[in-house]
Amino acid sequence: MFEIAISQMMTPRWELAREVDQVARHGFDAISVWRPKVSDVGVDEAAAKIASAGLRVASVQWAGGFTGGDGRSFDDSVADALEAIEMAEGLGAATVVVHSGCRGGHTGSHARRLLGQALEVLAPSARRAGVVLAFEPMQPAAATGCSFIVRLAEAVDVIEQFDDPCVRLTLDLWHWADDPVIQELLPRLARLTASVQVADRVGPASATGDRLPAGHGRLPLEQVVGELVAHGYDGGLEFDPVGETVEILGYDGVLAETRIVAASWAASRATAVAEGVGPLSLRRPAHFRAVGSRRSQASSQTVSPG
Repeated sequence: MFEIAISQMMTPRWELAREVDQVARHGFDAISVWRPKVSDVGVDEAAAKIASAGLRVASVQWAGGFTGGDGRSFDDSVADALEAIEMAEGLGAATVVVHSGCRGGHTGSHARRLLGQALEVLAPSARRAGVVLAFEPMQPAAATGCSFIVRLAEAVDVIEQFDDPCVRLTLDLWHWADDPVIQELLPRLARLTASVQVADRVGPASATGDRLPAGHGRLPLEQVVGELVAHGYDGGLEFDPVGETVEILGYDGVLAETRIVAASWAASRATAVAEGVGPLSLRRPAHFRAVGSRRSQASSQTVSPG
């Protein structure tokens, strides 16, 4: 029922060839690629390896920084985003994840104008490439300079006001699954979301917190996914845990657990549909336990847009 993707951010020590082999061996449908890893081998070789494993590219991460907070000019950031769109087209990817950049020294209104101007330039190229620009809002304590859009309702407003099917949302449940406002926004989120990123956590979102594997934290991930689907969301799920817990469990261990979680969610949703009931109830597989959020080198790294 769901297309399930694994992010390359989860397996930083694996090369692309090993990643695609293992992701396919564990029965996943797709992979979400990190631009530097693709650049290491080239788009054509990466596309061939991914296709030969029987996988699809769900998304390309990431482009953005249009406010200049990372030291690049607006024109440089737009040019980089155009390269990301070109990479996505070459890989047959569905989406490019977009970060706005931090507010920096700009007023809020000027930062939004810069984001709007960038999207105006990028949307026609995305449309020609058959790619959706999936803008990702973040919790303020965890944005780490990546986004000045730190309220989910504001992100929804930005997408609705832009009013272009090539510009949609990336809904990262690590940031938003326990935000009270998500319930009232569900119908709009289901309509506007291009991809859903899945990772768990214990405690509030922060710049130093692990992105735990699903089932190892306290977020109502299954419930939110079920409610999104019940409201009409028909896109995929991208699992992207990162941090010390992933390293402790091992990449293969996390892949195996994630396959169980995804199968459980899909089975529950199929049962709900067959019985004509609504959103999923929260259920955590009994063999999973919360391991707590511990800071790791992987979770505190700043990832460049490549």
